[in-house]
Amino acid sequence: MIKVELRDGNIVEVESGSSLFDIAKGISDGFARSVLVGSVDGKLESLNKVIDKDCKVNFFRFDDAEGKEVFRHTSAHIFAQAVKRIWPEAKLAIGPAIENGFYYDIDLDYRLVPEDLEKIESEMKKIVKEDLKIEGFEVPRDEAIKLMEDIKEDYKVEMIKDLPDEEVISMYRQGEFLDLCRGPHLHTTKKVKAFKLLSIAGAYWRGDENNKMLQRVYGTSFEKNKDLEAHLKMIEEAKKRDHRKIGKEMELFMIPEEGPGFPLFLPRGMELKLALMKYWEEIHREDKYVEIETPIILNRKLWETSGHWFHYKENMYTVQIDEEDYAIKPMNCPGSMLFYKSKLHSYRDFPMRVAERGRVHRHELSGALHGLMRVRAFTQDDAHIFMLPEQITDEIKGVVKLIDKVYTKFGFSYHVELSTRPEDSMGTDEEWAIAEDGLRGALEELGMDYIVNEGDGAFYGPKIDFHLKDCLGRTWQCGTIQLDMQLPQRFDASYIGKDGEKHRPVMIHRVCLGSIERFIGILIENYAGKFPVWLAPCQVKVISVSDKYNDYADKVKEELFQNGIRVELDDRAEKVGFKIREAQLEKIPYMIVIGEKESESDMISVRSREEGELGSMKMSDFLSKINKQIEERENVEVEVL
Repeated sequence: MIKVELRDGNIVEVESGSSLFDIAKGISDGFARSVLVGSVDGKLESLNKVIDKDCKVNFFRFDDAEGKEVFRHTSAHIFAQAVKRIWPEAKLAIGPAIENGFYYDIDLDYRLVPEDLEKIESEMKKIVKEDLKIEGFEVPRDEAIKLMEDIKEDYKVEMIKDLPDEEVISMYRQGEFLDLCRGPHLHTTKKVKAFKLLSIAGAYWRGDENNKMLQRVYGTSFEKNKDLEAHLKMIEEAKKRDHRKIGKEMELFMIPEEGPGFPLFLPRGMELKLALMKYWEEIHREDKYVEIETPIILNRKLWETSGHWFHYKENMYTVQIDEEDYAIKPMNCPGSMLFYKSKLHSYRDFPMRVAERGRVHRHELSGALHGLMRVRAFTQDDAHIFMLPEQITDEIKGVVKLIDKVYTKFGFSYHVELSTRPEDSMGTDEEWAIAEDGLRGALEELGMDYIVNEGDGAFYGPKIDFHLKDCLGRTWQCGTIQLDMQLPQRFDASYIGKDGEKHRPVMIHRVCLGSIERFIGILIENYAGKFPVWLAPCQVKVISVSDKYNDYADKVKEELFQNGIRVELDDRAEKVGFKIREAQLEKIPYMIVIGEKESESDMISVRSREEGELGSMKMSDFLSKINKQIEERENVEVEVL
């Protein structure tokens, strides 16, 4: 008999040679039916893993991240098996689980169309019904290559050959289907009953545009049909809220054919962006930030000093000026270092909070571009804070409070993740200990819950990431705080301390909104274009009932404009009902309808997007109402779906 310690600390005795599934079944039949995968001494294993020594065992259900990943990875294998049954000549590349689903890349001369997805789903259902056992096994590297060559899986052969240090290769088999895979997997195909293939896209093999373009099929899967249906409903809602669709309808921005990945903001979009930036300016002024603007193009020497020329060059746009290499900045921090070094500093100058709305350019593959969410040029709301080591905790707390203020203003909930020292880091153990303790201490003093990502920090320092959640339950990594003790060293930055000697400052990189363009895309989708009054590109639409009242309507529009309201006039020769419906579709917060009664009484008739018909009122009363909403930056209620 061997001893197995369970998650709750209880120890059970089982026979040597028992599988994880046997152990789960020993707890109860219901428990065994609910678990999908287990771990042995911290290593994730399939439920058919045999135990032959004392160990710690944990089990995971679909509700756990580990359970979801294994469930969806197995779904990808079922998909691949179905494809091979329908098109035996297909060659398989990779098929991982991803957030909310899975995908598989395949090389197939036949061009898949949406109708083919139903055919594949039908074959997948057969595989699920066959209740095929999924068995993992290991073979010597040469044998693995031969197995894959025999079934003409060229991409798998290439992957094995790229693992020179692996003497033993892991594989999985289900029925006639064999795949190269580290696993683990579900122990049977019958578990995967609720799935849907969603879309077809192109993807270069290994993400390299010099390689062949493969066909990528995306899908999702759940344990229960009701959860799948809820997810599909959410996808449909997300399509309606797509910022590219709403951005076009509301005339906010465009991505010109002449500049893929380079957004062009239209007048309404600029009004939205400027309103957001006005708020940004105010909160940074309150927190005593100074603002700078650094050059967009700087020479190679600077980027070599920062390390970007050697570690990030493939993502940078370069240019020659006067026979010298220059780069368009992908990040603002080296420019901020130039500002810091422009004069001598004393310890009395700290903390020094330096903000920049810096325009950056990064080369993204064309297939990765996506509206405002993934672009090649964007504005980063950066700040770099220079400080003394003993100021780290207080400054981190200040940044966390600022980011919290912003996300709360828009009604976003969020969670925080702390990423610690990676293997390929720069700096001493002491420096990293100070940096990590500073971040951790700030979060704990604020009483904030956080997730630790061991080894996931930047090479120059640990970081705190803020993941906000929108009304569709999607998470977006926007805010970040990175503590850097390395860049000041690379640039030989210093200050004069109390002792009259030179010392090295500590530096924080932080963004609040992240990419301004991306944040606007998130806001468009979260509000579905129904922005709060203070943020709305057009706050009031003045609608003239007929040509007879155009003069008064124009007078109303001009008075609103002079009072700082973003206003538009619709005096077209169209029916008033049509103009009102159009303004409603544009999601404009207020409509002022001007007809005979309003013209004669010197009043205005007001309709509110949120409150409905407000009736006749004096202009002064309306201005008091709307200005209060703008000054207080009132948010609108967003339905959480």
